[in-house]
Amino acid sequence: MKRLKTEVFGLAAIALSPQALELTVTTGVGPRILTMRSKQGRAGNLVFEMPAARDSNGDFRLRGGRRLGHSPEHPVRTYRPDNDPLVVRELSNGLAVTQPVEVGTCFQKTIKIEVFGQRAATVTHSLANRGLWPVQCAPWARTMFRPDGYGVLPLLPEGSHPDHLLPNYTLAPWSYTDLSLPVWDLHRDFIGIGVAKAKTPQKLGITQYPGWSACWLDGTTFVKYPRPIPRALYPDFGCCFETCTNGDILELETLAPLGPIAPGGRAAHVEHWTLLDGLRRPDTDATFTTLAAAMKTWLMILQ
Repeated sequence: MKRLKTEVFGLAAIALSPQALELTVTTGVGPRILTMRSKQGRAGNLVFEMPAARDSNGDFRLRGGRRLGHSPEHPVRTYRPDNDPLVVRELSNGLAVTQPVEVGTCFQKTIKIEVFGQRAATVTHSLANRGLWPVQCAPWARTMFRPDGYGVLPLLPEGSHPDHLLPNYTLAPWSYTDLSLPVWDLHRDFIGIGVAKAKTPQKLGITQYPGWSACWLDGTTFVKYPRPIPRALYPDFGCCFETCTNGDILELETLAPLGPIAPGGRAAHVEHWTLLDGLRRPDTDATFTTLAAAMKTWLMILQ
């Protein structure tokens, strides 16, 4: 695997480049992953590139791409600036980047990226508590995709009555969510997310699902999978997955269980990533079934 010092959007970065995948990780700010592309596809950078004119939120910069936060969301605590250089540690198959202790929260964020094979990666998100008191929160992995993508949230297998008398998951809308909008493409086995149809902010969470989610862009499908933890307590009414959009971005978010992080302690959240080329847009039952079959094969390899 190649590592190359580079710049992305004027920021110091390192590009990780195995045979079929390329990821660019910032080292001057962050930690952030600001580019992600398939070398064999035509989609280009899959993640959203935030225009400078809309990037500023006080000292916090959105920047686009992938970032690590802490949940539950708070307008001050969640959006602390991450504008300082990182400590970089090279690994045999990737790297780890760690920010200075976050001012105002005493958290220290680390993202570790390990590449496997030609087109797969494991991304470990860590929150270390450098303060004096335990903090009740959860690592929150957020990826912004371009608005021309199509998101997929698979649902648990369908049951039958009277064999299954109890519910098996809960959908959690936010106060500004409008489920009548064409953003939400409801099917028996999945919920599609059509961001280009969003005119106002929308957000939806789910408490249980098969564990993987996907974003399709111009023939390339990005998939991520954090192993579900049964009976764990998650934030936001128990949501382990959330998606949101404002019409400009499609964000796929996964969360770790909620719990106190003791002083000197650490909470980690692991996602497994892959890119699939050549699949059709998974917005019909047939094309979703094809994607789900590919995912079943990949998950068997992960096990």
